[in-house]
Amino acid sequence: MSLFPQRSFLGVTRSVLGRPWRDRLDAAGLGRAEALAQVEGMPDILARVLAGRGVEAAEAARFLEPKLRDLLPDPAILMGMEAAAARLARAARTGEAVAIFGDYDVDGACSSALLAGFLEAVGARPRIHIPDRLIEGYGPNAEAIRMLAGEGATLLVTVDCGTTSHEPLAEATRLGLDVVVLDHHQAPERLPEVAAVVNPNRQDDLSGLGHLCAAGVVILTLVATRAALRRQGAWADGAAEPDLLAALDLVALATVADVVPLTGLNRAFVRQGLAMLRGRTRPGLAALMDVAGLDGPVQPWHLGFLLGPRINAGGRIGDAALGARLLRTHDPIEARQIAAELNRLNQERQEIERQAVLEATAEAEHALMNAPDQAVLLAGSADWHPGIVGLVAARLKERFRRPAFALALNGEGGATGSGRSVAGVDLGRAVRKAVEAGLALKGGGHAMAAGVTLGPGQAGGFHAFLIDHLAAEFGATDSAEALLVDAALSAGGANPRLLAELDRAGPYGAGAPEPVFVFPSHRLTDVVEIGSGGHVRVKLRSGDGATIGGIAFRVAQEPLGRALLAARGETVHLAATLTLNRWGGNETAELRVLDLSRAGCPARARRGRAGFG
Repeated sequence: MSLFPQRSFLGVTRSVLGRPWRDRLDAAGLGRAEALAQVEGMPDILARVLAGRGVEAAEAARFLEPKLRDLLPDPAILMGMEAAAARLARAARTGEAVAIFGDYDVDGACSSALLAGFLEAVGARPRIHIPDRLIEGYGPNAEAIRMLAGEGATLLVTVDCGTTSHEPLAEATRLGLDVVVLDHHQAPERLPEVAAVVNPNRQDDLSGLGHLCAAGVVILTLVATRAALRRQGAWADGAAEPDLLAALDLVALATVADVVPLTGLNRAFVRQGLAMLRGRTRPGLAALMDVAGLDGPVQPWHLGFLLGPRINAGGRIGDAALGARLLRTHDPIEARQIAAELNRLNQERQEIERQAVLEATAEAEHALMNAPDQAVLLAGSADWHPGIVGLVAARLKERFRRPAFALALNGEGGATGSGRSVAGVDLGRAVRKAVEAGLALKGGGHAMAAGVTLGPGQAGGFHAFLIDHLAAEFGATDSAEALLVDAALSAGGANPRLLAELDRAGPYGAGAPEPVFVFPSHRLTDVVEIGSGGHVRVKLRSGDGATIGGIAFRVAQEPLGRALLAARGETVHLAATLTLNRWGGNETAELRVLDLSRAGCPARARRGRAGFG
């Protein structure tokens, strides 16, 4: 616990979402901010943002200009890396047929395309297999491995999966395939008996790189493999080596979409990868940007909210291989065709998700009426598509601010489920313990997200186990419910110049939260529901007459949306992040609304969690 507790912001102890507002800076943070402003001469708001992310004055220059060469480690610090690089280098030298088995999400698609592109460039013959979510499920399976072996593969590389796939990988070995696992998911003590397992989260790995996504692990493996090939004289004739810097567009996309912490090496990956993305050199991503309506410079939130969901749509409700195909193609016409199909699937997914979220929310509200303090929510239906249960779980987690699982029930009484967690509650570890206890057929993941397969009749026992196992962790997260605020702003002070300063401290995402600002005592001059997605558009006016517009996404039927609509014409304190809106050649700052408190009303403290009534 901090020796310097965070202060209440504007005295708000209970917003319309039931949250207290706290200054992100405690006493120590205020000292850092003062040093950054005085020693480095930076604007006060930028100093507060950096201080709120733990940056000291002596680190500021390096933080604001992260250089990949300074942060990139020797890949050999990862357990298994030398063996993996040697085996991949041999495959390149001998022109082997290499089967790449990837996951069906963005990280899996990016990792597969990244590895395949490199192997093709160095002389191997890669072939990507992405499993069908409904038919094959997550991770390697024996039937697919037999198919790949029958096609002539002699090396199998699993990316973003494989760490716990003992039986399928044993089948690969029996068929004569060498196996290399490149993964990042939490690992049990016993690993598959294969040529190499490179996973910074294996229990004997001391690299300190457990925050990498699978694409981050793959790019380090390619750095090591390129070095091995270089030592063996692969480019002694003067031929060009593969440009790994150009591949960082895929690493950046995977890093943001997989919601791993944007700190250290990950932050450098995303900064450099954004520069690659803005060049639009990869036909598949350029086509995807076009169908998503992304016409300005690519920002981190575009990766998580515009590009990522469209790539995921194939794996959720369509052809799981579409994402990897899009990222691999060099043909602009094929790229446009695949991007259009992914966009169509994403629109279909949104409607399926909308209905499922309504049903899940009603089920969760009923459950909380009977047990308001339960640590984990669980909702399920036989009508839900297995590809959208992770999204449903995420919506439940956001709405009720606690871990949540959503299950797609099957006709045999079992279920496929996905869960999302809150900070401080390790869901992946709890699911693995449930599997070990015989309460689930298989499952795992990481702290913030997990998947599970349940047999007939296991749902009740699985839920009870999670509630009991995570009660203590969840009970310790009360303080995390507070909305942490970086600074107060006025409508006139939120402008493109400020956003340019804030961009220097980015990219923002998991582990590096986007700055949150409160606009105190501003009048809500206009509030209106827009579109079919339940968004609410607002307009704020400050006392000096300056105005700023903004939007709250998917909240029209939620407590925040109802509160905004009810407060039209009133003076409020409004909490939001900022983004740059480009329209008609003009640039303006725009709000992304997070929370609301009526100004001038005494804030009330009340025990318990709100937001589900």
